[in-house]
Amino acid sequence: MIAIVDYGVGNLRSCAKGLERAGADAGLSVDVRVSTSAAEIERADAVVLPGVGAFGACMTSLAESGLTDAVLRAAASDKPFLGICVGMQILFEESEEFGPVAGLGVLPGRIVRFRSRDVKIPHMGWNALHVVKNTPALDGIDEGTYVYFVHSYYAEPSDPAIVAATSTYGSETFTAAVARDDLFATQFHPEKSQHAGLRLLGNFVRAATAPVRVAVPA
Repeated sequence: MIAIVDYGVGNLRSCAKGLERAGADAGLSVDVRVSTSAAEIERADAVVLPGVGAFGACMTSLAESGLTDAVLRAAASDKPFLGICVGMQILFEESEEFGPVAGLGVLPGRIVRFRSRDVKIPHMGWNALHVVKNTPALDGIDEGTYVYFVHSYYAEPSDPAIVAATSTYGSETFTAAVARDDLFATQFHPEKSQHAGLRLLGNFVRAATAPVRVAVPA
């Protein structure tokens, strides 16, 4: 079972539909649940943390949902974990958006605003990926593949080793995806990135349904 964390923000239905379609395309039977239950998130074989809007508002919504500890445990476990857009950003230590505002501190680094003056903010549209390191989540996604972004801020990891892909907007190169152990997170929206996004979600579904995965008991 794949649990999508429902803390009041994020493209929940689009994420669920994307995962279901990716599973079907891969010939895999997958149970995708949009969940407000900490116990269900604990039992899940894999967890997705979406997010849209402002960093601070997402952190507040997560705290009010009572799911912060469940998310932290999932991110620290050996189960596949996928963060999307602001769901990726809040995994870091802090953001300068209306801040500084503290994040979850799962990953080292901070969230910063685009500095380029030669582009429109927010960044909305299709940009090419530069794959920095091979990771199972990016299997089958070629160098230069276009994916869809909607954001004004991006991650500056203090550990360059976790950067999985970058992209360029105007004169500025920014972090597009990060990976560490079984955690993978994207600044772009795979659920809106057509074929490439379905490929990434399919890779995630395959990891979630691998026989070696064991669900955490309630």
